[in-house]
Amino acid sequence: MAISKLLIVSLVASLLVLHLVEADQKVVNSDIQDASYTPGKNIDCGGACNARCSLSSRPRLCKRACGTCCARCKCVPPGTSGNHDACPCYATMTTRGGRLKCP
Repeated sequence: MAISKLLIVSLVASLLVLHLVEADQKVVNSDIQDASYTPGKNIDCGGACNARCSLSSRPRLCKRACGTCCARCKCVPPGTSGNHDACPCYATMTTRGGRLKCP
């Protein structure tokens, strides 16, 4: 009886340790992946959004949305579209309707 209780306790403890190691690994991988994103880094949102929205059919709307996203995320993906992997915060921000907010 005592051996089975000890076995159950050790199994639960080992599962807890594995879970913590996996969570730590995810944090380390996300830090490596987000190397271009530096929280608190001051960037020129106006210049970055002008470049991002230069080919937009609605540049004023694009710059307004981009400016909001840039202010919150402190980054703007390079180029005029795509490249969302360079700024994950920018890529995951959505509107109330569930659509992507950032151009």
